[in-house]
Amino acid sequence: MLLILIVLFLGIFPFLVKQSDYWLTFLVMMGIYALVAVALNIMIGYGGLISIGHAGFLMIGTYTVAILTDKFNLPFILIFLLSGFMAALVGLLIALSAIKLSGHFLAVVTLGFGLSIPVIAMNWNSLTNGYSGILVPRPTLLENKLYLYYFIILSLLIFLTFIYNILKSNIGRVFNAIKESEIAARSSGINTTYYKGMMFVLSSFFTGIAGGLYAYWIGFVGPTDFPITTSFLLLAMIVVGGMNSFYGPIWGAVLFSMIPHFTDKFTGITNIVIGLTLVLVILIRPNGLVSIFDRFRLKVPTKKVESKLERSA
Repeated sequence: MLLILIVLFLGIFPFLVKQSDYWLTFLVMMGIYALVAVALNIMIGYGGLISIGHAGFLMIGTYTVAILTDKFNLPFILIFLLSGFMAALVGLLIALSAIKLSGHFLAVVTLGFGLSIPVIAMNWNSLTNGYSGILVPRPTLLENKLYLYYFIILSLLIFLTFIYNILKSNIGRVFNAIKESEIAARSSGINTTYYKGMMFVLSSFFTGIAGGLYAYWIGFVGPTDFPITTSFLLLAMIVVGGMNSFYGPIWGAVLFSMIPHFTDKFTGITNIVIGLTLVLVILIRPNGLVSIFDRFRLKVPTKKVESKLERSA
């Protein structure tokens, strides 16, 4: 029921805000960050692998759309999907080189990746146009702002559903087993190297898709769009929302998308509020904001449970 209400709200939102560019961009960016946070949580929350460079995959997705649109006359839907596949390819290459690492060693490798991508984008002038960036024209079918909005929202819902189904399948259970104890998982016959590589590929694919959506909506890609601080912000979204839940990162993305809206009018206060929020949630709700809803759900029995209790009485 709640999901239906959310979908209905997303559908009528442009008309509630009179198709305001500000509010549409606000909601689209919130959705894009939600998709990236959920994708990152495949590695961190479900697989136990630390990544501090996911902003790099976002940039790969954005630049894939920008470069292919600028240099090749390909169908926009193909270019859009290639943004995910290109990021997944890079994720696979990183996985092949760093799959044996874990903990802070893996974190350092991904941090180096996240730092290197903006530098490459700045200096590879022949491909990325350097500091000038690349303009991304909207696809012919989606030149209307409203059509593009609905395309992005529909894409976000579809890919979030894909991730949800993956995490609820046997693959998700294998990820959790590796997170709990890689040695125990290996002794049970699980090919941990293969599944850890799969975490990298899936997470980077969906992040690249989010980057492609960003490129189409903003209409411009530059080397400073996603600095390394974006990777730390994504980590904060997961921690604040709740790592052991599919919905936790979404709540974190919603919260950290709303904070700048209320604090940007005060110079320098946004990062302070984000930092304080992170500290307070870790101290008060170490399992994230989603634990509040889980606790409430446990306190309120469902109708099915209530009927069973009545029958037994």
